[in-house]
Formats: sequence, structure tokens, C-alpha cells
Amino acid sequence: MSINTSFIIPHKGREDMLIETLTSIAGLTTPKEQYEVVLVSQNKEISNTLSAFIETVNLRVVYNDENNTISHSRNLGADLATGEYLAFLDADVSLASNWLNVMVDTLKTRDNTALVSAMQVNSPNAPPLERIRTALSNAELDVPVSFLPGRNLFLLKETFEVAGKFPEHLLTCEDYFFTDKVSKLGELFYTSQTQYIHIGEDKAYAPMYKKEIWRGQSNIASLKGRRIPLREWPSFVVPFAFTGGLLLAFLAIIFSQPIVAIVMLVGALLPFTAYTWRLKRLVKQQVTWWHCSLFYLLYFPARALGTLIGVRGAVSTSSHK
Repeated sequence: MSINTSFIIPHKGREDMLIETLTSIAGLTTPKEQYEVVLVSQNKEISNTLSAFIETVNLRVVYNDENNTISHSRNLGADLATGEYLAFLDADVSLASNWLNVMVDTLKTRDNTALVSAMQVNSPNAPPLERIRTALSNAELDVPVSFLPGRNLFLLKETFEVAGKFPEHLLTCEDYFFTDKVSKLGELFYTSQTQYIHIGEDKAYAPMYKKEIWRGQSNIASLKGRRIPLREWPSFVVPFAFTGGLLLAFLAIIFSQPIVAIVMLVGALLPFTAYTWRLKRLVKQQVTWWHCSLFYLLYFPARALGTLIGVRGAVSTSSHK
């Protein structure tokens, strides 16, 4: 029986989560003879614990320089893959036992589908922030979508190569860039017929705030080399509209300009209210209004700040060339 699927897993740390990911692959109903796992690690000190998976999931471990991006690791793994299909996973997901069977069937049976991902589910006793993240991930199910997350992707290797692989110049937002390119070749589809748990999902607000600043730094860089769809513009504009509106309202109050303060405050609160209302509809009774509001109170300023840092870094780099 020949290998028809290659799992590509980039890895940098968090070995306990990686082991959970590999354990879930070992628990697939698909015979192990039909797949391989290419682990591209940037940690040369990973333990011997992984040796047990060499047999159970046909594991191969290759090393990548720690300074390379996650896209570089994914592309390196894909170059070494022998399967007809590629399954890109982050090293912190746990798959349902039918995951691979459903992925293959979905790609084969849906006409003009180029890329597939599965529904995300909450971990046991998930805190409010994880429930929010999961709900946002599942906003559109069993329909063609405009974006799929890089932590859980399935496609033909031929499609991957035609699309031009992952963008190695980006630290983050690489999945937006990549899935946008794949969408030119066929539909992106989010299926509810199988699931995964994002073990490393955000669970506390302070780390989330720092992570969103980091993610925001690639916002501008992700524009390079592609036409930005209209649906993505709010993700660039709204964080600045909210954060800038609040700052300008505060300044207007200081300088005794109440009318300006009111206008700025309304301009900031309109998108904030719309986003919070949409989020509450998605999470339903799982999460309170307070947590939905707190999410965007932190998310918008973090994204705006990260984007500014990214712009500053780009300008600084250009000036030194």
C-alpha cells in the first residue's frame, strides 16, 4: 500500500502539544501505510520521546534553521513529501479519528474544490477566550469561504505547487496570503464532517494581546505581491478607526471640544458595536457580552499597534538599503 498523504508539521517548541498532535494522527482510522508525517523542527533538542512515532505514524524528522519563517518550514516539508495529498498542521492541534478520510472524500467529491479545512471544536472546560476564538473560526461552515487557517489545511500537492507555495517573507499572516492564491485555482471549503481541537488556542487575554501585536506586524507585508480583496479591508481599517477614534475623542475632551469628542467617539463605537454584536451571535450563550466586548477592546488596539510597528520596521529596513 503506497503513501497517498503527507502530513507537514512545522515545529519550534511546545513538545507536549506536538506529542498530542502526533498521538491524534496515530489514532486515525486511516491505515498508517497510507500516510507519512514530515516534522520540520527548529528545535534540535527535541527528546527521544518522538522516536516512538517513527513506526506508529511513519515519522521523519528534518531540521530547519531557527531564523527561518514558518512558511519556510512548511515549504521544506512539502519538498520532501512523497504523498499525492498534503496535510498542513500546526504542532498544537488534535485531530478527530475520521479527519483524513473526510478530507480526502471532500476533495474528491466536491467539484472545483482546491483546499479543505475542518471545523474547530473547543477543548474540555474551555475558557471564554478559547470559545470566542473557536466561534470566529467556525463562522462559516459547509460553504465555500474566502480564508482557511494554516494550522489545518488539506490539498493536492500539485495544487500546492501551482499556487506557488507559502510566502517565506512573512512572519505571520502567511495563511491569508497562501489561501488567497489557492482560491484562484478553486474553492476553499470548511467542512463540519470532521473536527480538530486547537490545543494551543488563546486562553488568556494578556498573552492574546501580545500575540495580536506580533501578528499585526505582518499586516502591511502581507499586501506585497497580491491584490487585496475587498473583504480584507475591514481588518486593516477597523482597528485604526476604533483606536484612533478613542484617542482623538480623549484629546478633544482635553482641549474642550465636546462636539469633536462626540463625533470621534461615535466613529469608534459604531464598528466596535457591530463586531461585538456579530461575535455574540456566534458564541450565543457560551460567552457573556462582557467577554465579547473585552475581546475587541484588546484586539483592535493590539492590531493597530502591531501594524504601526510593522510599518516602522519596513521603513527602517528600506532606509538602510
